[in-house]
Parts: sequence; C-alpha cells; structure tokens
Amino acid sequence: MRVLVACEYSGAVRDAFLALGHEAMSCDLLPTDAPGPHYQGDVRDVLDFPWDLMIAHPPCTHLSVSGARHFAAKRMDGRQQSAVAFFMALARALIPAIAIENPVCIMSSLWRKPDQVIQPWQFGHGETKATCLWLKNLPKLRPTATVEGREQRIHRMPPSADRWKERSKTFAGIAAAMANQWGGPVRLANARHVPATTPNQSNDELP
Repeated sequence: MRVLVACEYSGAVRDAFLALGHEAMSCDLLPTDAPGPHYQGDVRDVLDFPWDLMIAHPPCTHLSVSGARHFAAKRMDGRQQSAVAFFMALARALIPAIAIENPVCIMSSLWRKPDQVIQPWQFGHGETKATCLWLKNLPKLRPTATVEGREQRIHRMPPSADRWKERSKTFAGIAAAMANQWGGPVRLANARHVPATTPNQSNDELP
C-alpha cells in the first residue's frame, strides 16, 4: 500500500508500515526524528499523490478541549478557524481510506463525533490518554494487549524543551495495531474498490 502519515515527525507510524513492506512516507513541517521517507513541508503539497491510505495527526493546540480557556482569544485572531480548516482539508482529501487522530476536541461538535476513542492501555502501554479516531473506509482498531497501570504519565511530565514532542508521539503499540489491522492486503483490495469520496459517515459541510 501507498501510505501517507500526515503531521508526523517521529516516524513511529511510518516505520510500522514500512516494517510490513508497505510504501510509507511521513510528512511534517519539522524534519523527521528517525531516518526514513519524509517530506518536510505542508502536507497539502503531497495530498494529490495516489495514496491508498492516509493516517493524519493534525495539530490539536487550537482544537483540544483541554485548552478551552483560551478559545475566545484563538477565535478572535483566527487561530482556531485555521486549525478547523486544516483538519477538514485532511478529512476531505480524495484518498480511499483515511484515519484522523486527535485528542477530545471541538471537531466532535463542529463536524461529527469520532468513530472510536482508544486508550494506550488497550495496546500494551499502562497509561491513559484518550485518543479520538475519525475513520473513512477503515474498521475500528481492535485492542491488542490490555494492561494494568492506568497512569497519566504524559500529562504529568514536568516542563521541558521536549515535553511537547513526547505528548504528541504515537505509542508504539498503537502504531503497530494501525499497520497490522489497516495495512493488510485485504484492506488494500477493499480500498481500491470504494469511491474515494465515500466516508464512514456524512462529510457534510460545517454548519
């Protein structure tokens, strides 16, 4: 499969697909942290390539409900509107299969509710971090290794120069589940027989 991992600099999801023999490329404004296929620039530059699957991690800074106290200021200067528009540009890309990942955010009310909410502890990591998935022509992820230790490690990390990177990096267990469950030959065959504009649910215009 030809897989685009949008807004990823860590290479975690990209490398999980590469390990299974897929043609995968990450894309971010930042350089990649791990050597591998990576486009450093705006993901919209490469959206029209004939990808089979896109997994996107749009920036959540102006969308996440955890920052709701700043929403008024972000709407006043247009930061939130810009973030919503970018999210929707990814959601409406003409790619057969799409997964968009974000924490609990305003897109649940502005667009539609996520198809699934997953936790790291369902995929081998003893931590809590609710992650929403909006899916197009993809099945929900099946938990692979439920573990104990519901710890908010990332949330409780002390301030540091790299804290934001740790907070945004995809857990290895989740990346592996995406590659194994969404990257098989059956998924490719199904994706290529589905019209590119057919989502799991309506892609209606924002109100």
